Amino acid sequence: MLRLKSNCVGIDQGDVAIFSDFQDNGDMWTGSGPRERRKTVTFGEAFIAAPVVHVSISLWDVDGATSVRADISAEAITTKGFELVFRTWADTRVARLRANWMAIGALSDDDSWDVL
Repeated sequence: MLRLKSNCVGIDQGDVAIFSDFQDNGDMWTGSGPRERRKTVTFGEAFIAAPVVHVSISLWDVDGATSVRADISAEAITTKGFELVFRTWADTRVARLRANWMAIGALSDDDSWDVL
């Protein structure tokens, strides 16, 4: 659990297109085995510590002839952003994918200051 010691809490969110591989026969659509895509996300304003980030799939277009296998996560979370990571494997064919994200954390505040 993240305990926020700030009175100023920020929530940032977005919707990001990760890829559209059916248009150019990319490896998520034509490949097999382990595959991964990463997308760097930058927050609108920096948090004072790494926030909690939640990600989810908001759109995916997959081939119905194969099993659907997917893993989506936020990695390398910092005060300024994170990497949105999508992975699939085996014979899963993903034509395109979009993901939602939400970050919640402490922000600096005009009333917050350190005495040296």
